[in-house]
Amino acid sequence: MDLATVDHLLTTTRSVRRRLDLTRPVEPEVIERCIEIALQAPNGGNRGLYHFVVVTDAAKRAGLADLYRKAAAAHLERMRGIYSQGVFESSAYLAEHLHEVPVHVIPCIEGRVENASPMAQATMYGSILPAAWSLMLALRARGVGSAWTSLHLTYEREAATLLEIPDGMTQGALLPIAYFTGDQFRPASRLPARDRTHWNAWGCTREERRESCGARDGC
Repeated sequence: MDLATVDHLLTTTRSVRRRLDLTRPVEPEVIERCIEIALQAPNGGNRGLYHFVVVTDAAKRAGLADLYRKAAAAHLERMRGIYSQGVFESSAYLAEHLHEVPVHVIPCIEGRVENASPMAQATMYGSILPAAWSLMLALRARGVGSAWTSLHLTYEREAATLLEIPDGMTQGALLPIAYFTGDQFRPASRLPARDRTHWNAWGCTREERRESCGARDGC
């Protein structure tokens, strides 16, 4: 396996908002192939309870965008000064132009999480979100951008009615999908992994944990 290529794909798959090409259609064959790849993702019990709703109809995309904008207005006001200026502006841009994005994909999973235990909730979302991420990676490898969004879930029932999604189905996200403009993406600025990694107990680095228990690597 070419690790350089794999690492490049994993570190440069971004949520694309401003650079989605709103004028170029995405071929249905590309979407179908990427969903085939996504369905290889691990899922709870290997039961295959996932579904993908692909929305290309202009009126239905407009309906989803209306729900998204309604939720985004309140959300962005709350996040003003919390989001970086760049994230804030790109999020506002997507809300304004979502109806123009040629493809929307809503990953769904059979079942509902209301009143479910933390384990059951984790199992359900863990059975659809890996597939959604695999879809984003497969699209990225083909020059197609996407963004992980969930604001429309504020109005999940309305979205379900619009798209005739059956009762008992949980929507996991909304992915606006389009070819991206420009040549390339770079890895994002993130905190060092060691600042977010806890070894055997919360707050312990690997070195600290080894010293505290007097053991070898892997304590």
